[in-house]
Amino acid sequence: LSVLPVLVLLDYQPFSSPPVLLPLHAVCILLLFSVVPPLLPVSAPKPCRKCAETVQLAAEPVCKRCGKPLDGERAEFCLDCGKRRHAYCQGKAVFVYQGNIRQSMYRFKYANRREYAAYYAREAAALYQDWVFKNQIEVIVPVPMYRWKKRRRGYNQAETFARALGRELGLPVDAGLVRRVRNTVPQKELNGGQRAANLKNAFQLAADIVKYKKILLVDDIYTTGTTIDTVSEVLRKGGAERIYYICVSIGAGF
Repeated sequence: LSVLPVLVLLDYQPFSSPPVLLPLHAVCILLLFSVVPPLLPVSAPKPCRKCAETVQLAAEPVCKRCGKPLDGERAEFCLDCGKRRHAYCQGKAVFVYQGNIRQSMYRFKYANRREYAAYYAREAAALYQDWVFKNQIEVIVPVPMYRWKKRRRGYNQAETFARALGRELGLPVDAGLVRRVRNTVPQKELNGGQRAANLKNAFQLAADIVKYKKILLVDDIYTTGTTIDTVSEVLRKGGAERIYYICVSIGAGF
């Protein structure tokens, strides 16, 4: 009970409404999704059983191509992958983008909660370590962010997740392999056709030749796959042969 005042003070913002006392279960959720003090040594928080049940893993049945959850085991591919070909080989997701994970992703992306990456990476490694090594991945590459946007935010959330995942899997991370050379409109604001046009010529290799043959891309959220496809095409033009990806969260595929 002695941690309650500390948690309240850490989450308190000046000029906002007065802090309130929270029940123990709410404190557990805050520990997982809100107030892990960034100045303390960070390790991946372990939620209690009740809180763990509030998040949904992207478990089978899932699309064999992109990893979106499916409504039943008869279909092999989601609606999107059934209609189009992708530049990557296969992808996996850790969580379904709903509930507490949706809130967690927002804070991770926009509220400087970089410590969440340790939890995401631990869960990703537990689910997909065997898959990663089976596919003989050589390097992890985060989807890049445009330089001034990264400077304004202070970090690229995909890179933060990539480095945490690299530590879990013992794999190198190459955050400079691909650059985002053009600022773009957020993909969530566009439809399918607009997304592809928005990302045209947005990515560029740092060198003409890619020295890796099997690459794992990572990003925070997967929607239609346009971003992953576009980066994969750039990597393949540079000599990469097989591109896979892991994202933190993904929507449903039905």
